[in-house]
Amino acid sequence: MNAKTEAPKSEDGVHKPEGPPRVPGQRAVRPKNAATVMIIRRDAKKPRVLMGKRHGGHSFMPDRWVFPGGRIDPADYRAPFATDLRPEVGGLFDRYLPAGRGRALALAAVRETWEEAGLLLARPGQGRARGPWKNFVGQGLLADLEAMDVVARAITPPAVGKRFDTWFLTADAERLASLDRQADCGELEEIAWVDFDEAMALPLPTVTRMMIKEAVERMKDPARPKPFLRYKDRGMRPTSL
Repeated sequence: MNAKTEAPKSEDGVHKPEGPPRVPGQRAVRPKNAATVMIIRRDAKKPRVLMGKRHGGHSFMPDRWVFPGGRIDPADYRAPFATDLRPEVGGLFDRYLPAGRGRALALAAVRETWEEAGLLLARPGQGRARGPWKNFVGQGLLADLEAMDVVARAITPPAVGKRFDTWFLTADAERLASLDRQADCGELEEIAWVDFDEAMALPLPTVTRMMIKEAVERMKDPARPKPFLRYKDRGMRPTSL
């Protein structure tokens, strides 16, 4: 894979912004709930993480390399699953979110990984579903939520006109139903497994770069605090979950 080493530029040579700016004079946009998952392979000398390149036409993070993920769909609250969140993970979600939203976030990450990368974080199982989950469940597979852990949470700065309250999750690639990709929906232009050094050389959103560094540190110390990145008084005020 040939990776660019700097942020993408528009035709006039100016670096593309990571998102549309907030309209002057208007209040900050309310962040939408979203989740993304770092799926890590450990079957080579160096661990590798699944990443995809966003289309240049997107208004949010165009041409950047990201982890698969996205916002909650209403169907994520009702989708069946093979395994539930581990108690410590579910408990962390429940500490900050209304009941059921943490599970919906994890299910959103599973669904988006399938839609964007053609990979299923799932186990064999039978269930019934509608909407975006119908074809997923129709394969005789249900989401494997037990595979997931929380890495961090980050809220898009208020100066950006499109904001997300994103939970960053991680899962081992061994929990995928298969490493062979199904046809994806085309939301990500390229898909690749890259080691962490290769990932850092890609054009990344600022928060993605921070999460890659965090993933590396968590491999050294799994008990380290989980960051919560948000902005107050025009600056980042990181705390811990």
